[in-house]
Amino acid sequence: MRTLIVGIGALGGLIAARMQASGCSVWLATRNAESALALRRSGLRVTGVGGDVTVKVPDIAALDNYLAGCSFDLIVLATKAQDAIDTAPRLAGLLGAGGVLLPIQNGGVSQLLADRFGVERVLGGLSNLGATMPAPGVYEQRNAGHLLIGELGGRKSARAERVSRWLGRGVEVRVTPNLPGAIWSKLLLNCSVTTLGAIAGRTMRRYINLPEGRELFDRTYAETLLVARATGARPEPMIVDPVPPEWNGQITRGAEHDAWIGQILKAYGDLKPSMLQDFERGRRTEIDFINGYVVNLGRQLKIPTPLNEAIVETVQAITGRHLASGPVLLTRILAGAR
Repeated sequence: MRTLIVGIGALGGLIAARMQASGCSVWLATRNAESALALRRSGLRVTGVGGDVTVKVPDIAALDNYLAGCSFDLIVLATKAQDAIDTAPRLAGLLGAGGVLLPIQNGGVSQLLADRFGVERVLGGLSNLGATMPAPGVYEQRNAGHLLIGELGGRKSARAERVSRWLGRGVEVRVTPNLPGAIWSKLLLNCSVTTLGAIAGRTMRRYINLPEGRELFDRTYAETLLVARATGARPEPMIVDPVPPEWNGQITRGAEHDAWIGQILKAYGDLKPSMLQDFERGRRTEIDFINGYVVNLGRQLKIPTPLNEAIVETVQAITGRHLASGPVLLTRILAGAR
């Protein structure tokens, strides 16, 4: 498949390098010509889980250079969420007959793009690949994760299988007939584990032992799950069952719930939240497509989401340098949402 990977950060760079190393030619698009030139000179280097590889990248250019006379069967959107939304209209014009966009961001990006361009032009995806980028062109794979792709209409398809076989030459790819459910399963954890960790300025293992941390996690997760269920989605098990034990519309505390929290901690408890890294680097976060996405759907469905709303406001205040991350903000969110 003639493939363009847009965004050569940690995830896009990892996929591009693994594909090139497996002998599959892919085209790469960067934000500007300077970045493209630097990566053409340096190549891409991956270390960590999956083995070390170093590859050259002859087919790399600024995205604007692809906007005339180019045609692709597959465009993988590996940018930040807002960049994916902003560039998608231009990228749609680069698709050949039967070509598809494959966004792999967290949150509601896949569905938002499908609503805009139609499900026939968008294949949904998300990533469980863990990677960091210590320097441009240098990547460390942190886990044996995979890409999960599928139709947003919730069915199996030949094109999803074809994309899986192609990208699977470089990284592990799985196809699910319930991608909307999988997106919500990850979104539930993003809204609680990742965002709350960023606000608290610490990992989940450190904030969940605080009384306010545990309460806020439980209530945010429950609020988000109510919205997910109201959309008609069926969140499916990934690392943990997305539906807490004895769920009846709210969290039920007890030994089973503690064990469920323990499973989440085992998988995510020691990871530094990516949003916290955004705070530290002064970068725009993806909050509008994570907790903000839940807030917008809640309004449409007439489901109150006071905790998610307070979380969005807090993240925006931290981004604007009006607040600093810390556990005291967890108490502030709870007090404001009562």
